Amino acid sequence: MDTLDQQLLALLRQNARDSIATLAHKLKVSRGTVTNRLAKLEASGQIVGYTVRLRADVAPKQITAWMSIAVEGNRTREVVGILLGEPGVAGMFDTNGRWDLLAELRADTLNELADILERVRLIKGIGATETSIHLQTYKLS
Repeated sequence: MDTLDQQLLALLRQNARDSIATLAHKLKVSRGTVTNRLAKLEASGQIVGYTVRLRADVAPKQITAWMSIAVEGNRTREVVGILLGEPGVAGMFDTNGRWDLLAELRADTLNELADILERVRLIKGIGATETSIHLQTYKLS
């Protein structure tokens, strides 16, 4: 997967209903290029489907985890670009302190979460991670 594939996935994460023409315009490539890239991503199993994002109060129950990420050197933009293309990443946050990034992960099962963790940990430029599963939310009145 190259930078163009990652940019295409990031755009689809924002709006999977964008037309091929719209995606091509945003990426500054031909419609044929977008069509071919999508076909390859689908055939390789990297894109397994398209979905709808729901408001948090109507979303189905999912496992949520928080992954703290240490980035090696000056590779933050590169790592963020790759993570934005990862289907299991629901949100990305820049932080300070020991960790450079905080990723909100969502999965339907623990096995799916394990797969997400494995894919993220294999990204070049990630030096260390620490993951916590979200158990309960407390609301202030």
